[in-house]
Amino acid sequence: MMSMSSFPLAIIYIIGAVLLPVLPRQIRSAFFLIVSALAFFILINLETGASLTFPFLNYELMACRVDRLSLAFGYVFVIMGFLGGVYGYHMKESLQQVAAMLYVGSSLGVVFAGDLFTLIFFWEIMAITSLFLIWARRTRESRKAGFRYLLVHAFGGSALMAGILLHLQQTGSLLFNHFDGGAASYLILLSFALNAAVPPLNGWLSDAYPEGTVTGSVFLSAFTTKVAVYALIRGFAGLELLIWAGTIMAVYGVVFAFLANDGRRLLSYHIISQVGYMVCGVGIGTAIAVNGAIAHAFAHILYKGLLFMGMGTVLYATGRNRMTELGGLFKKMWPTLIFFMVGAFSISGVPLFSGFVSKSMVIYGAEMEHLGVIVLLLSLASIGTFLSIGLKLPYFTWFSTDRNVKTQPVPPGMYIGMGLASALCIAIGIYPALLYNLLPFEVHYQPYTASHLIESMQLLIFTGLAFWLVMKNLHAEATITLDTDWFYRRPSRLAFNIFSVSICELFGAVERLSLHLARYLVKFGDNPAGYFVVAMKTTGHILLRTEKPAPEPSTFSPDRYRIPLGFMVLVVLLVLIVLLAWDFLF
Repeated sequence: MMSMSSFPLAIIYIIGAVLLPVLPRQIRSAFFLIVSALAFFILINLETGASLTFPFLNYELMACRVDRLSLAFGYVFVIMGFLGGVYGYHMKESLQQVAAMLYVGSSLGVVFAGDLFTLIFFWEIMAITSLFLIWARRTRESRKAGFRYLLVHAFGGSALMAGILLHLQQTGSLLFNHFDGGAASYLILLSFALNAAVPPLNGWLSDAYPEGTVTGSVFLSAFTTKVAVYALIRGFAGLELLIWAGTIMAVYGVVFAFLANDGRRLLSYHIISQVGYMVCGVGIGTAIAVNGAIAHAFAHILYKGLLFMGMGTVLYATGRNRMTELGGLFKKMWPTLIFFMVGAFSISGVPLFSGFVSKSMVIYGAEMEHLGVIVLLLSLASIGTFLSIGLKLPYFTWFSTDRNVKTQPVPPGMYIGMGLASALCIAIGIYPALLYNLLPFEVHYQPYTASHLIESMQLLIFTGLAFWLVMKNLHAEATITLDTDWFYRRPSRLAFNIFSVSICELFGAVERLSLHLARYLVKFGDNPAGYFVVAMKTTGHILLRTEKPAPEPSTFSPDRYRIPLGFMVLVVLLVLIVLLAWDFLF
């Protein structure tokens, strides 16, 4: 029986997405916020331990499972959906609004799914709806990036489906719990890792997210990878492989981000880096490390959404997003700079901001397990984050060379959305209990210790000093970065020719051959005896070839040997009589 304590939040967003297009354009944005507010009201009334189950075929599905893990992700997803609606309040295009609403709803559907069938159902909706937030920009680049995004996630969904079917065959259960290994688990892990953008499965993210719409990229930055982190926690917490995978992600994303020229591409690479901290925490698997992964996912959704809001506002106002085309915007867009720097300080782990109280928990979890190399690499990644997002990106966007970029007015909703997100980042940084009280395990961690503060400030101050010393000699440069997406972008023309053009040509040849064969069969049916006689005479001429000249072509014409239809009917009748007699006698 469905009750308020176990009501699937995805239903709210699905119903809202169905109703939104038929509403007047003037109230659609307000309706988007009303749906988010209603979802939050239902969320706070969900009871830990409650579930909603119903029979399906020979199995029992759990469409909603409420525990502290799903609630933690549920809260931040609903909050981010609301903030995205505020930021995009000026948007009246129903395609983006419906896609965004279904994207948020399907993400919540995965988070509260208690069985694998429900999981993959919403997993695929999540992939399709996020695709439309890329295509909605309606540029050549977004169209191509969207198709690549679709192909990659179709592969991931296929791997997930294969893993689920194999798991069902082996265990007879569809419940979504911790996986114990085997081929089914590896296929499911592959799908989760792809959505988490674990290298070398990361190229789709930095390829597609910068091509999304101004509002769409805000939503894209928040959900897909964090849903994958949730799925990894639920199914693979404690898997040692994830420790090194996450650490590589953290460093990998920072390196490629520093090479990027496009502002939103730089932020996209830092999604990979920051998700690396979460994946590493999942791999460590202890209570403090898993808590850190969840806390950092919560904080990351807010500050990364804020950062994409900031660069999206720049793109909206100027039509430009590359650092080589920007500069000198401080006087024209100083409020955006202030909000952006709140996000930049949060992601860099500056004290009194949200990243300081979440990222450090993952590093502390690694310290407790005596993983010295992991601690060192994660700390280096943190320095690189501050260098590229806290210093490089704002310097070349708002300061540096003034290129007299013209700007247009920014809708108030953009500033309000950034202001609300900034307030949450600061509130969590000042009062960590707001976040820690939502975590599934009891928290025994204090981020504001003297040693931690001194260590963090030393790293930040010396990184800032090094940047300041070389700042006058720095110049933004247009770059071409080769990432793992090269392996499916570069050979794409060859693959297209092999798997599309060649296949089409083969089918065309078979079709032409079939038509020719059909014509010959029709002619043969018109005079089979004549064609038989011609075939026999032609064969005899070839086998008994002499020095005599070849007969005239008219000699081999079937029409010369046309036999009356009645005679052919008689032959067929005699053949049938012989067959019947044979069957009767023998």
